[in-house]
Amino acid sequence: MNYNKISLEDFSYQLPEEKIAQFPLEKRDDSKLLVYVKGDIAHSQFFKLHYFLHPDTLLIFNDTKVIPARLFFQKKTGAWIEIFLIEPTQPHWVHQAMQSNEKVEWKCLIGNKKKWKNNEILETKISVENIEITLKVELLDRDSQLVNISWNNENYNFASILKLFGELPLPPYLNRKVEEKDKQQYQTVYSNDKKEGAVAAPTAGLHFTEDVFAHLEKKGIQKDFITLHVSGGTFQPIKVKKVQDHKMHSEEMIFSKQNIENLLQNHTHVVAVGTTSMRSLESLYWFGVKLCQSFEENNKLSSLPFFIEKLFPYQVKDDYISLDESLRMILKYMKQFQLKELIGETEIFIMPQYQFRVCKGLVTNFHLPNTTLVLLVAAFVGKDWEEIYKEALDNNYRFLSYGDSSLLIP
Repeated sequence: MNYNKISLEDFSYQLPEEKIAQFPLEKRDDSKLLVYVKGDIAHSQFFKLHYFLHPDTLLIFNDTKVIPARLFFQKKTGAWIEIFLIEPTQPHWVHQAMQSNEKVEWKCLIGNKKKWKNNEILETKISVENIEITLKVELLDRDSQLVNISWNNENYNFASILKLFGELPLPPYLNRKVEEKDKQQYQTVYSNDKKEGAVAAPTAGLHFTEDVFAHLEKKGIQKDFITLHVSGGTFQPIKVKKVQDHKMHSEEMIFSKQNIENLLQNHTHVVAVGTTSMRSLESLYWFGVKLCQSFEENNKLSSLPFFIEKLFPYQVKDDYISLDESLRMILKYMKQFQLKELIGETEIFIMPQYQFRVCKGLVTNFHLPNTTLVLLVAAFVGKDWEEIYKEALDNNYRFLSYGDSSLLIP
């Protein structure tokens, strides 16, 4: 595929500041819903989503839970240092890091870093049921912003420590302090307490309520839950001339064997809820491709890391294998290596000319210009993305994380 001719200028638009939703609606499913189906656009509300979905639809949700990923430390001088967690390095996997009981290492974004001297340990304390818990952080590598975080009570895992000391990481463009109601409203109603690890919400899912799920179930629409721990890179604008040179963030994915069996049984009308679910599902197909390639080379199934490089899909022959073949190969692999779930990472870059293998529809919010998310939408619906965004702006839709929604079916 030729992605060298993609110009970032073609994926920009003017987003007035007043169109950015600062706060969520009181009732999640009252948000507007722009419906795009094969070139036609209609306007509705989110609680009517079931009207627009085929009865055989399989909705795939990302059940990750946002962690309080902002930590603040005040020095004796009075200066504040902010640490925004990006991804763990020790242990490597998010779910393992969240269960650690003594210390962890994370890559971070560090606010006011110049005030943090080398070899200086920052600490803060809190009292819980007359027990003082001390949290310490040490700067391991200034350039890569790698830190060591430790605490003095092994009865608390890192997930519990963050609940005590951390602050919810609202998107930077909201430019406001976290309010009490954000703690509940910036999580999906189906976020899984056992899947804590995202530093940004899978915001397409914020509109779903128990009422919406009841309507979907009544129509016979199936649902399933996968996990992708959203990283801070999701907000990163593209700043390079050649979009393919943009450094893609890597994100951790988890699929159960049941997830893959469900897809195999019903993959004709897969609708991804959010760009994170879409990235995960498409990455899953490409892992099946890698397994098939390895099998052809070695005449056997070998253990293979589940990692999808950002441009890997553009280097494979279009009709190499079908989705069905890919999923069956993955199940064969899981059986051979006795895996109940697949844990991997993806930095897949979905941009125009990408050939979608799994997703037939997408539920998503409206995204910042000049970002990988707009490129993903443009890859899915083609040039019509411009008309979709113009319609949303002209009809006073609310944009970004706390904004309104769209259903896109090319």
